[in-house]
Amino acid sequence: MSENFDVVVIGGGPGGYVAAIRCAQLGLNTVCIDKQVNSGGEPSLGGTCLNVGCIPSKALLDSSEQFHRLNNQFAAHGIQVENVSVDIQKMQNRKEGIVKSLTSGIAQLFKANKIQFIHGAAKVVAGHTVTVTNNDGVLTDTLTAQHIILAPGSTPVELKSMPFNYDTVVDSTGALNFDEVPERIGIIGAGVIGLELGSVWNRLGSKVIILEAMDKFLATADQQVSKEAARQFKKQGLDIRLGAMVKSVEEESGKITLTYSKGEKDHQEVVDRVIVAVGRRPATEGLLSPDCGVSTDSRGFIEVDNNCQTSVENIWAVGDAVRGPMLAHKSSEEGVAVAETIAGGHGHIDFNTVPWVIYTSPEIAWVGKTEAELKEEGVEFRSGSFPFAATGRAKAMEEPIGFVKMIADKKTDRILGVHMVGPHVSELIGECVLAMEFRASSEDLARTIHAHPTLSEAVHEAALAVEKRAIHKVN
Repeated sequence: MSENFDVVVIGGGPGGYVAAIRCAQLGLNTVCIDKQVNSGGEPSLGGTCLNVGCIPSKALLDSSEQFHRLNNQFAAHGIQVENVSVDIQKMQNRKEGIVKSLTSGIAQLFKANKIQFIHGAAKVVAGHTVTVTNNDGVLTDTLTAQHIILAPGSTPVELKSMPFNYDTVVDSTGALNFDEVPERIGIIGAGVIGLELGSVWNRLGSKVIILEAMDKFLATADQQVSKEAARQFKKQGLDIRLGAMVKSVEEESGKITLTYSKGEKDHQEVVDRVIVAVGRRPATEGLLSPDCGVSTDSRGFIEVDNNCQTSVENIWAVGDAVRGPMLAHKSSEEGVAVAETIAGGHGHIDFNTVPWVIYTSPEIAWVGKTEAELKEEGVEFRSGSFPFAATGRAKAMEEPIGFVKMIADKKTDRILGVHMVGPHVSELIGECVLAMEFRASSEDLARTIHAHPTLSEAVHEAALAVEKRAIHKVN
């Protein structure tokens, strides 16, 4: 097939499919090309996020948390249970059902918005042209377009010292598909993915050892939040070892020996499975022909300007393959911004108000600057915090752990950052993102009525605490 479109979108993940839908809404003739397949080998929109990332991991996190609560928290509510067991296959089937429901929903949205979908591997060549090949490498389509949006996403980083065998040494995708609970799991990397996957299998009964090369735990988060999170994870049984550099992996008789250095000494741990979670890299390999003109940096990231335009006019790039955090919601908003720019409007992304969430228990969420960043920048600030233990709702839920911390400019009182660790903070952070988008002050939130009893009262009291006037704690 050879056809001309207003917009060709490469990638069907949160950046690509959202960009395609917004382009179609704006009246642009749009096609989306994606090579993702589901567990059954069928084409599946949604990219890594919906197929093997955000959604399936959250499904397993929720299932495993229910199991954990049943074993550890229900007794406090007067609910007695005996002989509790877990059916891993049923849990996995539930996860796959959720994934299929959401990915097929995107296909329906494409149909409703009259977006053409082509399954295959796309490559950008000279002349605003895109070629598509099938799984056998056979050319199936050649498309031209006035605009091309690149949203290829990212893939897990593989370590040379421990290549994936997709059985005992796996990436995040493999870790979501275990058909039984391993007795012992070694996880390389204590970032978002490592902590979330570690939480899943720890709750289900695995002994989880997380080896992190950095000396600081969650270095990008506020250090008070990191310290509290580390304390809670230790109580849950997660064995997190910082400053641990993995040197070798040896497998024998179904067991894996991990050798790592910590300080000046070498140590060993024997595990049944190894999950490598040391980060992700842009999935740009094979995407760009040398003659297309689009530039990438030494790490494979597509170089873009502030409007997400590449080095070639009318070729754009969004999501994990460009600068900024590798977050699904950031990708989606970039996709919308580019679509609106293409249609003659104004697209804008404020990277200062991109929320971060780690879906462990307790959850971790933040937006804006940390204290450390502000001190480094020489910005004067005030801060206030409030513990969930002082809220009636958290106590009633039997989850009185963590806190909300708010940081505001010392002179203007404008909110510069909000950091949380505790129950359902993934939902609470939205109020703070909106406040920062509207350039609100801490007093604005302090004078906003919050329902009682709710977890959001911790946000209210943290805002009050900035001026040392919290009601339900000693200032």
